[in-house]
Amino acid sequence: MIYSAAGARRVAFDVDGRQLAALHAGDGPAVLLVPGFTGSKEDFAPILAPLADAGFAVTAIDQPGQFESPGPPDRAEYTPDRLARAVLAVTAALPGPVRLLGHSFGGLVARAAVIASASSFDSLVLLSSGPADLGGARRVRMSELEPVLATGGLSGVYAAMQAAAAEEPGFAPPPPEVERFLERRFLHGSPQMLQGMADALRAEPDRVEELAATGVRTLVVHGVDDDAWPPADQQDMARRLGARYEVVSDAAHSAAEENPADLVAVLVDFWR
Repeated sequence: MIYSAAGARRVAFDVDGRQLAALHAGDGPAVLLVPGFTGSKEDFAPILAPLADAGFAVTAIDQPGQFESPGPPDRAEYTPDRLARAVLAVTAALPGPVRLLGHSFGGLVARAAVIASASSFDSLVLLSSGPADLGGARRVRMSELEPVLATGGLSGVYAAMQAAAAEEPGFAPPPPEVERFLERRFLHGSPQMLQGMADALRAEPDRVEELAATGVRTLVVHGVDDDAWPPADQQDMARRLGARYEVVSDAAHSAAEENPADLVAVLVDFWR
């Protein structure tokens, strides 16, 4: 079942005096997985065991303020550059150089970590992430939910998100156990994290040239139906980086959940 990380063990890292929760599986070269906005380490649950079976030591983390990991009380602390410090702290505790993957907003954070300390990383995977700030329908929705957070808190935002999702064409509710997990995860997050990451997603500058200058080997990969950053923008980013570019079939923005087998095949081929 999605979000059930069979075979993974729970670990934690000390980051600025706070415990950062993580899932770990396998032995071998170190892989670090960074989730996106409103996500958590459990987003990578379907790929942990397959990557471990392929010979990697895989660690998936919450970002500060997400789910089981307390974060700072100031929304200004949730920019990619500041969150990259947590990624670098975890990286320092792993045998390096580390193979780093960031999903969506986590890709912006992972990019900032590589720019800050390129020698810490063997390679970078940008999974359904883009070159700069997020636009389109997701940006509009974030702006619409901002006043809801101020008046209704996390529970109000979650209810509004569910109502909006139910109106989407072809909407199918998740199984009850998954729905219970998603609600619990969202309500356990930090309001400052939610607002701060939303601010950062709408303000991120284009840092592609900075990343290219690090010389770190990079893969840009997304689902064929990705609805966050346009696929054409991600393909152009790969061109500007001189990076490998891959598209996962039968997937949209969350390929680790939607088509884990094909994503794992791409990742293992790249990392080997």
